[in-house]
Amino acid sequence: MSEPEAIPAATVIVMRETADGPPELLIVERARAMSFAGGALVFPGGRVDPGDHVLAMTLDGDPEDLAARIAAVRETIEEACVAVGVTVPVATIPDLQRRLYAGEAMGTLLDEVGGALDLDVLVPFARWLPAGVHHKLFDTRFYLARAPQGAEPVVDGNENVRVFWASARAVLDAADRGGATIIFPTRRNLERLALFASFADAVADARAHPVRIVTPWIETRDDGDHLCIPDDLGYPVTSEPLARAIRA
Repeated sequence: MSEPEAIPAATVIVMRETADGPPELLIVERARAMSFAGGALVFPGGRVDPGDHVLAMTLDGDPEDLAARIAAVRETIEEACVAVGVTVPVATIPDLQRRLYAGEAMGTLLDEVGGALDLDVLVPFARWLPAGVHHKLFDTRFYLARAPQGAEPVVDGNENVRVFWASARAVLDAADRGGATIIFPTRRNLERLALFASFADAVADARAHPVRIVTPWIETRDDGDHLCIPDDLGYPVTSEPLARAIRA
């Protein structure tokens, strides 16, 4: 069976500061019925749609990166009712969530509510493109964004069944206790995010490690096969026994 063609996708790691602890991340739990990562905890995001490309072509810059940023913004509104990378009246966000999910065009809706894109607030963090798998294959760009003041997420109730704030360490601990499922790329990114005491720390780290596509590979070691990633991209854990790794 041949490997499927990679689908461009984007996700945003929305971070909010806390008074006396590490920053918290916006996490959604995928519905178990979803064909990809069903039941897993993930960051908001999804595939880049044709409409994202259309809107990107009206802007100056790398059209693929711009389309991915737009997709990340759109998906975060759709999945969690949290508006990052866009300036809109707060009161319009619930209606935007409903109408974006129904397939209405982002650009048209922004014009209608007097909003505008603010894509520069998204900071490139990582890009993952798996290989050697036969499920849906996503070429996913990860971005960082600071949470809007007072943002209260609302689950879409369709693709996702839960949305909440939690520190990276709390999500990892839940998975280690068997109370949550996280796929291999999410685990590696959470381990990296757990190093940071603030959003500023995360941004500094992202800028210190230029984004390079991460394509995990299988390496045979004395204790068996491991799924591995490069050791120069800022990740504190760069391998996991293949038997334990959750790939989708």
